[in-house]
Amino acid sequence: MGNTVVYISNKVQHLHKTKLLKLLYLMEESMVKAYHVPFLAIPYETWKLGPVQKDVFVEISDGAKDLLAEYISVNSDEEIVARAAFDDSEFSDAEIGMMNSVLKKYGKYSAEQLVDLLHQKDGLWYQTASEHGLIEAFNDNLENNSDVRLEFSNLLSGCERDFYEETLNVKLNARMMRSEAHV
Repeated sequence: MGNTVVYISNKVQHLHKTKLLKLLYLMEESMVKAYHVPFLAIPYETWKLGPVQKDVFVEISDGAKDLLAEYISVNSDEEIVARAAFDDSEFSDAEIGMMNSVLKKYGKYSAEQLVDLLHQKDGLWYQTASEHGLIEAFNDNLENNSDVRLEFSNLLSGCERDFYEETLNVKLNARMMRSEAHV
């Protein structure tokens, strides 16, 4: 995660929290659609302004003092700035290509444009928000966030969906085993 944020912050000028969150989401979605595998395999929730990775939201809101502290800082203008050098050894050529493609296509969009893009009716956020009755609550300012997760497997069908779910489980189990090894 941290290395991905470093990559984005090195490539996108004036990077702030909302834009970062949307670019991370677009990278995850792009990887799923193109290769039927997760990118970072992190959960995104359905919030008013679109898909949000809650841990990153909290971390950036708190000034990047824990989870991302060795990778980035948040300056007085709330701009995200790389603190570490990017390490490409953590990524496959396909992942770097996908990150480049997403940033080339969406890196110049404003946060507001990205929110609008991700709110389109054919998108996963809109489908999930509609399915869970959140659109009206968001539009009426009754809610700003929810704990309803976006299911990337809903972007796929048949064997593609099965393959995605299998690789997601492998990534999550590997992450859990690494965490347990460090305890």
